[in-house]
Amino acid sequence: MKEKDIAPAFAALGHEARLKIYRLLVKAGDDGLNIGDIGRLLDLPASTLAHHLGTLVQAGLVAQEKHGRETRNRADFDVMRKMAGFIADECCSGVDLDAVPAAQAGKEPETAA
Repeated sequence: MKEKDIAPAFAALGHEARLKIYRLLVKAGDDGLNIGDIGRLLDLPASTLAHHLGTLVQAGLVAQEKHGRETRNRADFDVMRKMAGFIADECCSGVDLDAVPAAQAGKEPETAA
């Protein structure tokens, strides 16, 4: 997985309310929670909650499923595992301080005047 593919998911978690919603859904497990329960447990107004859930859904972190008038929200645990794996994947593998950034590859070195 590349940075550009996973960055939107990390960005979505960069807001305190969305992080709280997501952590609550992770706690809820595969059963998930309906919108009313999330709002009640986190004391969030419906319009604010809808906005933040929309962002989490768009980022692929939350799946929604309609059951009649109820919308069930679940954390996508596969995406969560990919995010954790992405962060831990190269743990302690070392850093090459002599590596040339891709943007500079092929450029002539600048000389001091």
